[in-house]
Amino acid sequence: MVKAEISRKAADFFLKNIDMLIEKPVRFMEVCGTHTVSIFRSGIRQMLPEKVELVSGPGCPVCVTPNDYMDTAIAYAKNENVIIATFGDMLKVPGTSTSLYAVKAAGADVRIVYSPLDALQLAVGEPAKKVIFLAVGFETTAPLTAATIQAAQNQAIENFFVLSAHKWTNEALNALLSDPEIKVDGFLLPGHVCVITGEEPFHFVAEKYKKPAVVAGFEALDILQAVYMLAKQVHAGQAKVENAYKRVVKTQGNPAAQEMMAAVFQKTAANWRGLGKIENSGMAVNENYARYDALRSIPVQKELSKENPACRCGEVLKGNIRPVQCPLFKKICTPEHPAGACMVSVEGTCHAWYKYGQGRYHYGR
Repeated sequence: MVKAEISRKAADFFLKNIDMLIEKPVRFMEVCGTHTVSIFRSGIRQMLPEKVELVSGPGCPVCVTPNDYMDTAIAYAKNENVIIATFGDMLKVPGTSTSLYAVKAAGADVRIVYSPLDALQLAVGEPAKKVIFLAVGFETTAPLTAATIQAAQNQAIENFFVLSAHKWTNEALNALLSDPEIKVDGFLLPGHVCVITGEEPFHFVAEKYKKPAVVAGFEALDILQAVYMLAKQVHAGQAKVENAYKRVVKTQGNPAAQEMMAAVFQKTAANWRGLGKIENSGMAVNENYARYDALRSIPVQKELSKENPACRCGEVLKGNIRPVQCPLFKKICTPEHPAGACMVSVEGTCHAWYKYGQGRYHYGR
């Protein structure tokens, strides 16, 4: 009871001061999909004054994975000598003409795993098959993929491979901010990513683009505190990177995880749904571990990739439109039958709007 009272008073303090500090309409972008879900679940959008708008960015790794990656994974899945090992939320992500879910139903060997280490053990148990792990995620999940590749080498496992779609979050923000059409006044930086990277990779947000940014935790009070800190910067005309999640995020991040990624991956250009090709934003398996790179080790022919022209997932990921402004939303596109990647993952913006959307943001204002 005491804790609840303290939390209520803290929330009241943050909301009152946000309202006082913000004098004209602002748009703050949360970069992490977990933030998006937490904001909806806790009703933060409805608590904030109308002059403060929260928009979702490219923070869901499943959502930003483009059709050409999915088409490649599907082409591999159709090979009878291949087992595709993947997280469950990749199954329904649509490719150009089909999905992993559909080809699995047609007989392809597609198996759900909960970590790349599960995929490695699958390879040990299926020595006659080539096991390809779909390595999708940001800096949060990449270290474990790197560790698994090293484990495969140490154990001389020859039938394990990775199709890497790991990405660097900071490069996506750099691409967003260089687009003059993007109108954002500040950023809630992803706490999970910053646990690995620390704050330094995001300093350019303030130094180059003069935008305030705050590393945020995931509880409702964490998010309100971060919005309050952004409001203070806006009110003072400041632009700096602050850390509101110091109990978890250290300034230097996790050096061991950073070393693991540096040992296995190299930066490369990568395609992002909605953002296009971004230089140095992808993590490719480097030459030292090239034999574990599926693209280099297993030739494959995929169909010519095309994005669904009716799906506006890319615009949603850039914060240019709300999901309700997509003509497919809740009509053709639902979590059971997604037409776009943003509706698939529980962290996807369209999925969150479908499940939690309400109030002034649901109907527009």
